[in-house]
Amino acid sequence: MSRLGAPHRAPATQLASLAVLGDVGRPATLTVPDLRDGWKQHRAEVVFDCATSGPQRHVFEGPLLREVALASHPLFDTRRRKDRSRFALVVSGGDGHHTVLAWAEIDADFGDAPVLLATRLDDEDLDAAGSQLVVPVDRCGARYISAITRVWVGAWPGAR
Repeated sequence: MSRLGAPHRAPATQLASLAVLGDVGRPATLTVPDLRDGWKQHRAEVVFDCATSGPQRHVFEGPLLREVALASHPLFDTRRRKDRSRFALVVSGGDGHHTVLAWAEIDADFGDAPVLLATRLDDEDLDAAGSQLVVPVDRCGARYISAITRVWVGAWPGAR
């Protein structure tokens, strides 16, 4: 209980963060506000099937995964397409879910999929909940990873 006349302060909200690491020149730890302030925000209105609750309709906003990953300076030769195509991204969530994307899926010279690291869901900030992976091209919601904790970027071990 606060003293009479003392200002009431709400408890500070813990900001969720994710690490970008792996075969990168500049590993980073980023909060959701970092993702919102550091990159252009894209909007995706999606419908996907959830195995447990049926069709889901949401509006997500956030930077492209490709742009955030490129800022970490992946250790591939950007001039050589085949060098880029041997890289993958493994996204891990706070709930233990993981997914793998090929770099070629998100690269503008290949699949150019607009995969997001969402900072907002249905007009609500995800600062405390954590960023969410959004794969608008997927019909199934299995690769929509919540509360992202890590994005590993690297070459398949046998492709070195």
